[in-house]
Amino acid sequence: MSLDSLARTAYDEDHEAFRQTVRRFMLEEIAPHAAEWAENGIVPKAIWPKAGELGLLCPTVPAAYGGLGLDFGYNAIVDEESAYHGRATTGFSLQSDIVTNYLVSYGSEEQKREWLPKMVAGEAITAIAMTEPGTGSDLQGIRTTAKKDGNHYVINGSKTYITNGQNADLILVCAKTDTEIEPKWKGVSIILVEAGREGFKRGRNLDKIGQDEADTSELFFEDVRVPITNCLGEEGKGFIYLMSELPQERLSIAVSAQASAQRAFDDTVEFTRERKAFGKPVLDFQNTRFTLADLKTKLQVGWAHLDWALARLLKKELTPEEGAAAKLWHTELQWEVMDKCLQLHGGAGYMNEYPIARAWRSARVTRIFGGTNEIMKELIGRKL
Repeated sequence: MSLDSLARTAYDEDHEAFRQTVRRFMLEEIAPHAAEWAENGIVPKAIWPKAGELGLLCPTVPAAYGGLGLDFGYNAIVDEESAYHGRATTGFSLQSDIVTNYLVSYGSEEQKREWLPKMVAGEAITAIAMTEPGTGSDLQGIRTTAKKDGNHYVINGSKTYITNGQNADLILVCAKTDTEIEPKWKGVSIILVEAGREGFKRGRNLDKIGQDEADTSELFFEDVRVPITNCLGEEGKGFIYLMSELPQERLSIAVSAQASAQRAFDDTVEFTRERKAFGKPVLDFQNTRFTLADLKTKLQVGWAHLDWALARLLKKELTPEEGAAAKLWHTELQWEVMDKCLQLHGGAGYMNEYPIARAWRSARVTRIFGGTNEIMKELIGRKL
């Protein structure tokens, strides 16, 4: 099974050659260890340099900073192959698809030269700390502060549900540098915090219902001092930066959701062809064929939409509401595929030894992170 049989319009021959490299890595280095990493609750840091050596990390970083200078289509291929063949949440997409853009677009020359080569090589793992215990999708309500003290910021607050939180060497912290200004979003800045800073502490590696291998953490900042030069871009522009990068972040989620849904479908076709009930394959029952036919049709539509959205993004034309719509539609499709495919597995679908059970649990969060799907509807609805 692979993604090769799909008629795609988003990729050229170079993209597809890159796909073969990514696939070999996922099959040899990721998939065999997925169960072990899920049991341990974390992906070992040692896997990152291996991915970096093959160019799988941050492929869009310009050559001047150690990258390949490629387009986002290469990121999308890593996301697809990871979801389809790797079947483990590694944290690569957070670094490549989200954090990289912030540094490339808004970082100072010093910040870029310090961090981008390490990120490309897998020598530095990054996280972005937005969500707080009392603040989720509404980023204007964050309470973490970064107050000036001479030529430093002093950061106080806490974050939660942070991807790569246990492994991160660098955290992009969303904090209020001005707590009085109105509207509140004008007081938000993004501050770079190195993990070795005094006063920074990692909390629990959180116990989740899915994506067990992904370290998702609490982070605490108690009088953490960082130089003012650690501010990403301009002070007070953090909210604008966050909003400008969301279309790509949400498209990245859509890509992974689509690929994982395709894998669940392909696995289920194979399972129902082999599993027998009442003396014949489960696939021979009309209900099974009709259910799978419906899902196959929606997956076909989904891939065509993804190619359209990728083309829009590469031309820098994908709007925030289009990115929100992609995230909404593909994660809803993912959940429908997962749930119906699990049902077609019968009792086996409820057993964690079957991939569909783990995939079903892991899929539940995609309608929550990156902004809940209810927020996606609100964003789309505002532009009606």
